[in-house]
This record gives sequence, C-alpha cells and structure tokens, in this order.
Amino acid sequence: MEELAEEAGITVRTLRFYRERGLIQPPRREGRIAWYDDHHLARLRTITGLLERGHTLNGIADLASTFDSGRDVAEVLGLGEPTEETPVRLTPEQLADYFQDQATAENLAAAMELGYLGIDGDEIVHISRRLLEASSELVRAGVPLDAVLTAGRQVRGHADALADLFVRVLRTHTAQTEPEQLRTLAQAVVDAELSMSLDRRLRREDDENS
Repeated sequence: MEELAEEAGITVRTLRFYRERGLIQPPRREGRIAWYDDHHLARLRTITGLLERGHTLNGIADLASTFDSGRDVAEVLGLGEPTEETPVRLTPEQLADYFQDQATAENLAAAMELGYLGIDGDEIVHISRRLLEASSELVRAGVPLDAVLTAGRQVRGHADALADLFVRVLRTHTAQTEPEQLRTLAQAVVDAELSMSLDRRLRREDDENS
C-alpha cells in the first residue's frame, strides 16, 4: 500500500480513504497480503486528475461506478462490422476536458446507453471522433450535454429510418449494389437534403424575425 501511495503521489491515509469510499477496487488478496496493480494506480491518477479539474469526490465516486458498470468496448463497436467512423481512446481526465463540468455520471451513463462510449480496461472508447468533437463543440457553445445526448437519440432514430429506406429501395431495384456504393449514394442524398432543409429553416427564421 505504501508503494502504491508513493507512486500515485498521495498519502497512505488518503489511499485508505479512497478505498473506504469505493473509489478504487479492493486489492487481490493472497492470505494476509494485499496486491495492488497498474489498474489501481491508473484509477488513483484519474481521481487526482479529476480533482484538479474541479470534480468533487462524490461526483468522482459516481463516475467510477459508471465506468465500472459500463458496456464493454467490443459490444459498443460491434467488432467486425464495417464503419467509416474512427473510435477515440480517452482517459477519464481527457473525457472531462472535452465536456468540462458536463461530464457527470448521469450524462456518461446516457452516452453509454446510446452506444457512444465503451470501456476497455482503464480507458474509455468513444465510437466516433466526429461525434465526439461535434458534441464537445456544442457543449462549449452553451448547449447542455444532456440536451446534446437527447438530440443524438432523436437523430439516431431518424438515421436508422433513412438507412432502412435506402437499403430497401436499392435492394429492391438494384440488387447488385455494393455496400460502399450504397453508403456513398445514401450519404450524398442525405447531406444535400439536410443542407437544403437547413437553408429553408434559417430563411424562415430570418423572415419571422424581420
């Protein structure tokens, strides 16, 4: 315990307090000997990093519980399935840097439920760099993360419906369409339609305000 505390830059008393609060997992025991490993050290460094970013111990305890019960990264990423998205590996501290005080246990649990986040050992994996960066920009612009996640859930439903539509139409009329060609055609149509829809919506807003 003394060696772990020294390597983590904390006192033995603090380490005992963290263990009593459930902030770190119990050590592996062999008789009267308690063995701590690299996972314990990583968690202690995470706690220190989050405290430095203004998180409270109660909040960190909730986050730790969320991380420990999170979905495995293989389940989230759907290993073997084709995707254009690039997953991003993050420490809990890096995730907190992206979302500041919005990185609460409730929001992280919602992101895991949506399949945006998975757990891989001591790391968090976000399924898409594009979604991560867009979500972070929205939060920095003043949109609460819970509102971003609610919108993401709604967009997911519309996107699934659009995917079903394109697959059904192309499979019905052009059975030989390759998956990548299908993806390219569908994305082009959706991108163009969304762009024009935004134009119409913004013009209507300008007319209403003029």
